[in-house]
Amino acid sequence: MSPVYPFDDAATARAVVDERGLLAEWNEGARRLLGWTPQEVVGGPAARLLAGDAPAPALPGERRWSGTLHLRHRDGHTVPVWVLAHHRRPADGGDWLLVTPLEGGPPPQPDDPLLRAQLTQSPCAVAVYDDRLRLHAANDAMAEVIGVPGEHLRGLRHPEIGGRSHSEDIEAHMLRVLATGRGHDVRTYVPVGGDDRLSAWLARVSPVKDADGRVLGVCVAVHDFTEQYRSRERLQLVNEASARIGTTLDVTRTAQELADVCVPSLADFVSVYLVDPPEHGGELPSGPLKVPVSLRRVAHRSADQGDPEAMFPPGRSEVYPAVSPQGAALLAGQPIVVSEKSGDLEKWLAWDPERVLLARRLGVHSTMSVPILARGVTLGVAVFTRFRHPHPFMPDDVLLAEDVTARAAVCVDNARRYSRERETALALQRSLLPRSLPRTAGVQAASRYLPAARADVGGDWFDVIPLSGMRVALVVGDVIGHGVRASAAMGRLRTAVRTLADIDLAPDELLTHLDDVVVRMSAEDGGDGPGEVGATCLYAVYDPISRRCTLARAGHPSPVLVPPDGPPHRIELPAGPPLGLGGLPFESAVLELREGSVLSFYTDGLLESRERDVEAGHRLLCAALAGEADSLEETCDRVLHALLPGGSAGDDVALLLARTRGLPASQVATWDIPGDPALVAPIRKQVVEQLDDWGLSVAAFTAELVVSELVTNAIRYGAAPIRLRLIHDETQLICEVSDTSNTAPHLRRAKTWDEGGRGLLLVAQLTQRWGSRHSLEGKTIWAELSLLDGE
Repeated sequence: MSPVYPFDDAATARAVVDERGLLAEWNEGARRLLGWTPQEVVGGPAARLLAGDAPAPALPGERRWSGTLHLRHRDGHTVPVWVLAHHRRPADGGDWLLVTPLEGGPPPQPDDPLLRAQLTQSPCAVAVYDDRLRLHAANDAMAEVIGVPGEHLRGLRHPEIGGRSHSEDIEAHMLRVLATGRGHDVRTYVPVGGDDRLSAWLARVSPVKDADGRVLGVCVAVHDFTEQYRSRERLQLVNEASARIGTTLDVTRTAQELADVCVPSLADFVSVYLVDPPEHGGELPSGPLKVPVSLRRVAHRSADQGDPEAMFPPGRSEVYPAVSPQGAALLAGQPIVVSEKSGDLEKWLAWDPERVLLARRLGVHSTMSVPILARGVTLGVAVFTRFRHPHPFMPDDVLLAEDVTARAAVCVDNARRYSRERETALALQRSLLPRSLPRTAGVQAASRYLPAARADVGGDWFDVIPLSGMRVALVVGDVIGHGVRASAAMGRLRTAVRTLADIDLAPDELLTHLDDVVVRMSAEDGGDGPGEVGATCLYAVYDPISRRCTLARAGHPSPVLVPPDGPPHRIELPAGPPLGLGGLPFESAVLELREGSVLSFYTDGLLESRERDVEAGHRLLCAALAGEADSLEETCDRVLHALLPGGSAGDDVALLLARTRGLPASQVATWDIPGDPALVAPIRKQVVEQLDDWGLSVAAFTAELVVSELVTNAIRYGAAPIRLRLIHDETQLICEVSDTSNTAPHLRRAKTWDEGGRGLLLVAQLTQRWGSRHSLEGKTIWAELSLLDGE
């Protein structure tokens, strides 16, 4: 006897044989069985107890062994014994435990009380049906499940007891067991009890056989696993919510996903309300909100077609008082459940009589409001409504709604933060891009900028920059990366390009200087080397007088040229490295363009797509550019529609189209000037005559002064040969004086008694703008005069 087993331990004969085959233990039951005392056998070989020449069983290869052994009694006779042997773990000695019962007792009789209790008092619900599938007996647990004492149901079929359609399915399984003699398990989900609450049951249907194996009936044992079933359903809903909520960084879409997941598994109608963010990009306050509060319904979902429960569509705002389910939940900062059974449903809806009428018409009996909270901020509230579900919301439903809503709240907050940052970056991006393209004599231009639909705003940009001599620079670029940082870097690069363009650098030289700018930006951002900030760029300069276009690119896609009478084709340019690598050269290419040619500049977001490769995108671009159009604006729209049919792109897209114009030779006049100051007066006279021929006498006085000053300075400080050129269009007159000297003029403040030094100041005052540009042959000083009234 022991505290663990306070009964006679000698009812079992037990012995232990160690790994050497020696007896290590011998209990009182073993002494009763064979007569040997422990002092006589313990420590001796166990094989000595085998009767005659009986071989020892092969035990070492098995963990458990059972069989009959013929053992030698102390008085010499043989005792056949059924033995169960266990090979214990090495930690327990690695020995064998041999046991056999001494008091098996007589077989149970039909009137044995323990046998009767096996059926009647078993916690498992058991019912026995005869060979006609009529109830023969049911224990107390089954009677409790059915709700009627078993003796009153004896002789009824299962469908007659259950009274539901699923009962016939169970009877079909019982009939199959009766016919085949083989049992199987059946899962069924049935309402049990007076409240019709769904329960899950596992039924084991097995045959009842006599001693000859004939099937006498069927035994049905059922186990209630409703809690496990409901736990699995809740876990499945949570897993589904994790997979389906937050698939995008769109606030409205995330709210709709919350509603979609919870209908119909948790509620029959779900509506999601969010607090409108403060104006000017402010933060929502922490903690519970003050009521009454203005909420905007952003999403809803109904189990019925057409959302008949919705009083208004998403997008509308309303003010909710503290007595409303929405306001109460936000004020308390925790879920609020109201139901018809508790008598407070109409009280909570009384603030809006229309809602009371709608709830009565639909049969709404329970409502649950759950605040949408994330990172200590109240974002809104989700309202769950039941009218098809027969039961009100239970505590488990509240916990489930809280869990799903909490997951959705984090996604909503992430989407809200992303949207705010995206709007900031987009506003910055658009503020840094040109709002309108300048009108130039060299090109007619049109552009489009399309931010990425599902990603942060990038750093794509384009520009049209008027240059001296009626020339125009066309620029398109793409900063690597996304977000506010990329937009800010884009603004800095666009400013740098315009600054470098103002000093009239050749395209390859401009990209070299721009590369240095990007390298410095990387260093300023804390990078250890080049490449921390990267970008691609394409820079082109078109001269409408010579009709030549000089282009250079830094890792950017080559443009597409559409000739006036030919198919579009890609311009093959020298491949330059991306900006930011530092120290690598760039090369330029010069094209002769006929008037009316269209140059198409773009960023890689236009061609790249998950649905096609870049070459397929290039073919679509050429096809779109080849079509006839009334304007470049129409062509831009057609290109975007062809390559981005959904109106959205995976990356930012910048598109710039430029149709070239040519300046007729009749609008250009050129003079070669000898280095003699006495010839300045005749030159002024020729200029006035040329302006009269052009019909620009109104500008003759100013032009005469500007030409006189520029030519005099070139003769005095420059080097021959000297050339004067006048260019005009409808809006401006340009005076250019070139010489072979590389010294550049600059403005200075003349003192009161100085006889010179005021010429360039006079030019700056009389003209729209002036400047100088350098070339291999020397320099050119230019000045622009406006031909428009009032300018």
